[in-house]
Amino acid sequence: MSRATASARAVRKGGLVLDPVLILIVLSILLLGLVMVTSASITKAAMESGDPFLYARGQLLTAGAGLLCAMVLAFVPTELYLKHANLLLIIAALLVVAVLVPGVGHEVKGSRRWIRLAGFNLQASEVARVLVLCWIAAYSVRRAEELRSSFGGLVRPLGVTFAFCALLLVEPDFGAAAVLFATAFGLLFLAGAQLRWVVISIAAAGAGFAALLVAAPYRMTRLTCFLDPWAHAGQCGYQAVQSLIAIGRGQWFGVGLGESVQKLLYLPEAHNDFLFAVLAEELGMVGVVATLTLFLLLIWRVLHIARLASRAGLAFQAAVAASFGLWVGIQSLVNIGVNMGVLPTKGLTLPLMSYGRSSLLVTLAWLGLVLRVHHEAMARTRGAASSAARRTGIAGARA
Repeated sequence: MSRATASARAVRKGGLVLDPVLILIVLSILLLGLVMVTSASITKAAMESGDPFLYARGQLLTAGAGLLCAMVLAFVPTELYLKHANLLLIIAALLVVAVLVPGVGHEVKGSRRWIRLAGFNLQASEVARVLVLCWIAAYSVRRAEELRSSFGGLVRPLGVTFAFCALLLVEPDFGAAAVLFATAFGLLFLAGAQLRWVVISIAAAGAGFAALLVAAPYRMTRLTCFLDPWAHAGQCGYQAVQSLIAIGRGQWFGVGLGESVQKLLYLPEAHNDFLFAVLAEELGMVGVVATLTLFLLLIWRVLHIARLASRAGLAFQAAVAASFGLWVGIQSLVNIGVNMGVLPTKGLTLPLMSYGRSSLLVTLAWLGLVLRVHHEAMARTRGAASSAARRTGIAGARA
């Protein structure tokens, strides 16, 4: 039985139509990430707790919880998100404000980004990003004509996005703010915003972010180190230099899984922000190409689902799926760029691979929304095809 036939039967029976290609790609990335987190963290975990698999076990449990959340959300009709988009935006605002409240927000390494929930540190920006982008997707549907015809239609959602970015900068989380703004721009452009207004807005946003860089000495220091990390190898350029050393050691086929030297406390956050560098060292260019291929396939598949939804007349659902594809592409590009020394250090994880409970949990839950979009697009498409077939049959019988 073909996949299309199986999908059609599942739709007729009222079952959930999943996308096996997307699921296979995601599971492949998760498995590769679990292997690399285990390798990159084993020494650090042993020294900190005496349990070499502490981080690996945490990553596995989080992945399981995330997949469960994805399956639950895959059964939730996306119409509910469209109907309650304003409520989602309010929840997002409460989350990013709550982390700034003393006693509520939890501070780690000078940044107040987390909320403690029953022993779990939830990074508020991870959840808020999804909710904000859902609101923008709803706006692009409800105000489609205004968005496509006027500058004011573009300014309103960008103003909301800027307000959230400003709150993220207070935490401070410059990387998350930049990625959210870039994803929002991309989503609004795909929704039909005129190119000239997008270019003007990007120029204005670029000037604003440049001003923020100049205004904060530590951001300017990061930029200076990024331009010449070797000149500051013992100070602010330390992370970039160690990452470049790890990537250089990998050559074509790597030094072997588990044989990284840089992860032995030379490279900070080896299991988190700089997991890609450890992967390049241990698996070489072959591993790098395989990883990049998996992420390109993930982005392609998600955008394919967005196109299916668009063709089925599900504009909101298409925008939700497209926002995930844009975010994965942008954040992956930034993380890999930082690891390769072509971008300043941002403190962003590699989606679905780096250790980070909030990031992994929310990303997998967001994938559940994408799977729901696929189901609804297939149901709409099959339903339209069945109606057309019935009309053709009736017309033939009358003839």
